[in-house]
Amino acid sequence: MKKTIQLLFLFLTIQSCQYFDKKVPDENVLLQQELKKINWNEVDEFPSVLQCDTIKDSEIKKQCFFDYLAQTIQERIGIDTLQMLYPEMDTIEVKVTINPDASLQFEPQLPKDSVAYDKIKIDSILTARLSDFPKVEPAIKRGIKVKTQFVLPVIIKVEK
Repeated sequence: MKKTIQLLFLFLTIQSCQYFDKKVPDENVLLQQELKKINWNEVDEFPSVLQCDTIKDSEIKKQCFFDYLAQTIQERIGIDTLQMLYPEMDTIEVKVTINPDASLQFEPQLPKDSVAYDKIKIDSILTARLSDFPKVEPAIKRGIKVKTQFVLPVIIKVEK
């Protein structure tokens, strides 16, 4: 009986050595696997403004942000200038860039074949009217503030 226990103990000891002999995975392989898991086209948390911070539901918060952004841009650029220069223009698409440092950039997205609109003039109007835009918190991806870009249709002529 004693010999059986000794043999069993010896066998278990030899087998347990194999547990320590496992190969450590290559860090580059692990990094590549982790990078493949990340969806680089989506953020964990969308940009936000103070008015929408209290909302808990992410979809409603996202919609609140886009509504606030469109309304604020509409109020600032739709007042007089663009309506006077281009009375036939009712909507303008604006490419909004929110940088990780919370700075904003606005760029008009006009049809490439259009000669009816002066892109430089519209861009300067956007820059002047939106220079003191309210603070926007950047989007967050895996705990890090990231740059986001999107095109937002802004109605500049409201039919009364």
